[in-house]
Amino acid sequence: MDRRGYDEAHTITIPNAYRPTIENSGLGLTSGSEKYSHSHQSQPRHRFTRTGSFDIKNKRRRSKMKADDRYVIPGQRVVEGHQNYIMAYNMITGIRVAVSRCSWLPSPVKEEDFSNVTKLIFDMEGNSLTPGTKYEFKFKDYAPEVFRRLRTKFGIDQADYLLSLTEKVSLNELGSPGKSGSFFYYSRDYKFIIKTIHHSEHRQLRKVLKQYYEYVEKNPNTFISQFYGLHRLKMYTRKGIIKVHFIVMNNLFPPHRAMNLTYDLKGSTHGRRTDIEKAKAAGKTSIIAKDLNFLELKDKISLGPIKKKPIIEQIAKDVKLLQQLNIMDYSLLIGVHDLRKSQEEDPDNLMANFDPPPTRPPQPLSPPAELETEIPEPAQGNQNPSNPTSNPTQNTTPTPTFKQPHPQPTQQVQSQPTNQTTTSTNPCFIEPDGGIRATDANNEDQPLVYYMGIIDSLTNYSTFKRCETLLRCLKDKRETISAIPAFDYGERFYKFMDKIIVSKTKEELDQTKY
Repeated sequence: MDRRGYDEAHTITIPNAYRPTIENSGLGLTSGSEKYSHSHQSQPRHRFTRTGSFDIKNKRRRSKMKADDRYVIPGQRVVEGHQNYIMAYNMITGIRVAVSRCSWLPSPVKEEDFSNVTKLIFDMEGNSLTPGTKYEFKFKDYAPEVFRRLRTKFGIDQADYLLSLTEKVSLNELGSPGKSGSFFYYSRDYKFIIKTIHHSEHRQLRKVLKQYYEYVEKNPNTFISQFYGLHRLKMYTRKGIIKVHFIVMNNLFPPHRAMNLTYDLKGSTHGRRTDIEKAKAAGKTSIIAKDLNFLELKDKISLGPIKKKPIIEQIAKDVKLLQQLNIMDYSLLIGVHDLRKSQEEDPDNLMANFDPPPTRPPQPLSPPAELETEIPEPAQGNQNPSNPTSNPTQNTTPTPTFKQPHPQPTQQVQSQPTNQTTTSTNPCFIEPDGGIRATDANNEDQPLVYYMGIIDSLTNYSTFKRCETLLRCLKDKRETISAIPAFDYGERFYKFMDKIIVSKTKEELDQTKY
């Protein structure tokens, strides 16, 4: 453990010197009865005026306290006493009440549903719409019926959604590893993520919500992030009124699978390297490699011809949508789980008993090109098969058109009712945990499982980004930077993904170690 209190495990032990409290944090409440007590609290009297050396010393102390308030330890559980507990409490309370007000049986979405906003006011006394709460705040729920329908389309049960997020005020907070400055709050079962977003991203999602909804209706297995709710929190703090915009989205990585390596790939190279050795020396356990690391390691995503075709088609469709919406700067997040390592760590396969139940039955990806449409060319516009459990004795239901080249485990699929199984002619299936089993050139399963999705897909190519493009082009080559027009960005992104998804031989996969 270092001086900041990091552990090898996901959670940490907070040293007393760095333990934040509600009193010294910026999120202490100043409303209701506490507002009166704080405003009339007697201030300590000083015998000396705060000038000279005394003033410098106090400034240094206040500066250090502000720095500690901004410091958030990754993986820290947000419970009562945490500096962001009040904000987390207000988020969860608002979600609980707002989602409960939605109809339990989804109805057809109307045009006005995309612009509807539900406004809720919470206080200690309560009213006809909201219960009494510990703190006073205002909450907005945007397009509630649209997101209710989206959750149903993604196979999220209304009761499970509420239970996972709001059963208890206990979230895991993680600072953003990127440059966005967002914070991530994981639900207790790690199925959902509450992510704080910038107001521009909030505006962008409201602007493109209708197109996103219509696209998901036609492509429920899209790799683009699944959005389950868009909200805004307005609360009173000692530093004034703050507004927090946040979304609820899916967690790509299942909690019962350890990612042996994680990539964040954009197709650009400028500034796209992570110092892995330095990160390991610092004791970090969640290291995200980037494009240059991927190229230096000469790594590839191994998918056989049968699996690659529908997957690359779906990526092409997703890219085309993002180009039409003028969105850029997104990336493909890929987590690699090595079944060989998990077998070494758990030779008796005991962890299989702790696998969570499936949230939805496996669904096919879009049909192959010869059955539907051709792969869109990048110049014109533009998860998943077998379960990664280590039990090889159970088989999936074969598709009527293609013969499965290798038996695939489906213990979770067999527990589903028969009326939920699919009869699509596509041989590639989305498993409940979203994993894609690696296959070789002969379409035989290999001991690697990929979890992938397109993230950070709310950045509009605005005037600010155009200026960034001009400035960066003065120092670097245009094809290496990330800030380029949405159409060019999508074309480069698709070409890069098509290039790195290949069919490795069994010998090459045996030599690949993570």
